[in-house]
Amino acid sequence: MSSEADSPLTPPAGTYKRRPRYSGKNPRRFDQKYKELNADQYPDEVAKVLAAGKTPAGQHVPIMVHEVLECLRPQPGERAVDCTLGYGGHSRALWQALQPGGHLLSLDADPIELERSLARLRAGGMEADTFTALRCNFAGLTKALADQGWHEGADVIFADLGLSSMQIDNPARGFTFKHDGPLDMRLNPQRGKPASEWLAELSVEKLTRLLEENADEPRAALLAEHLYQTARQTPLTRTKALAECIRQGLPRSVSAEDADNTVRRVFQAIRILVNEEFTVLDGLLRALPGALKPGGRVAILTFHSGEDRRVKKAFQEGRNTGLYSDVAREVVRAGMEEQRQNPRSSPAKLRWAIRAH
Repeated sequence: MSSEADSPLTPPAGTYKRRPRYSGKNPRRFDQKYKELNADQYPDEVAKVLAAGKTPAGQHVPIMVHEVLECLRPQPGERAVDCTLGYGGHSRALWQALQPGGHLLSLDADPIELERSLARLRAGGMEADTFTALRCNFAGLTKALADQGWHEGADVIFADLGLSSMQIDNPARGFTFKHDGPLDMRLNPQRGKPASEWLAELSVEKLTRLLEENADEPRAALLAEHLYQTARQTPLTRTKALAECIRQGLPRSVSAEDADNTVRRVFQAIRILVNEEFTVLDGLLRALPGALKPGGRVAILTFHSGEDRRVKKAFQEGRNTGLYSDVAREVVRAGMEEQRQNPRSSPAKLRWAIRAH
């Protein structure tokens, strides 16, 4: 008779690793939410998270999909570009509207999420003959079209300028202050300097201008001085340390809610600097008229005033100079039900334009 150690019911030594336990009823850390991170295996758990108005860990709920499609009106057989692939929600909706016979080109600067989204979309039926994904930011739109052989341009172009939830929520990327992580914030971790290095180098004057221009921060000068002095004494290399430093630099009369909003604004301002987001957006806005076919449609989702001002100005100037035949007079906002189900849709603003013939 075989011993218990030889039993086929007992896994060989070293082949089984028990999942680490967490304290409390539900996992709190991003990496502990194994059910949400494995959506295919636990669809009921993911459904519960969505029903509660939250975004499952490692996923992203696309914003204003219906409104985006209404503005862009993609048709079967057309060529479209999604400049910000992200989790792939908008890309999937655009691709479906282009079939049969159409082709979608999606771009993303994040090599980590690009590979994950591409694998997921390929598994969902988006084959290479109708869908192409390239790693580049949207300032490289003109070259991406040329590489694709679309020299006459695209019928439809879309860009969602918001950060994807799987980037925001993952503490290893350095975008969130909910959990501690390295102060990085790079969309492409293989390029550029992390946020920690920027904070170690910036002067008080540049920090003040950064907070004013990138986040409309009302206490920019006060916070810039505090951040500068702190970073010179103790380098800020962790997200929790930066968040605590910001709170300590605020007057005692500031409420906890106002302090959290201030932390978000400062994180946003630094992230925009690290990734040169305004420079990249300006490059996209300059390239758009030449990247669209005559009569082609473009729509852009923005999430803060600096982005929206740039898009609004570019579209209006294009309308005045005859590049665009029509542009959005007012921004399109998410409906109240979507805002309730997905609070991250609340600040979103959608603007559109049509290329002149």
